[in-house]
Amino acid sequence: MPYLWLKAVHVAAVLLFIGGLFAQTFALASAQGSAPLARWDRLATVPAMLIVWVTGATIAVEAGWFTSPWLWAKLVFVLALTGLHGIQSGKLRRLRGGDLPSSPNSTLRVAGFIATAVASIAVLVVAKPF
Repeated sequence: MPYLWLKAVHVAAVLLFIGGLFAQTFALASAQGSAPLARWDRLATVPAMLIVWVTGATIAVEAGWFTSPWLWAKLVFVLALTGLHGIQSGKLRRLRGGDLPSSPNSTLRVAGFIATAVASIAVLVVAKPF
């Protein structure tokens, strides 16, 4: 697959993945662990996350970036976002099962983390500062 197409698929998958993370976060904040959100997560967010990892790794290998410090810094954020997805998926599953919701304030701080991580990733990828 040509580089530009691979990059386009990567960016599209990132948008879907991050959108799904925000949807999870706001669903937790409003204590709405709905079945449609779970279905969206399973059918869109999880595949997008997997595509992000596969296309990102492919791009990094083709470009020879695995020795670049900026890529490793980016990977820390991507790993944190991936882990956050798993944590929030579990919380939503428990919420649908009848558990009490998390504090809306702590959940909204998570939204701030997601926004900060995405902005940091963008700066690292575009500027490649180190």
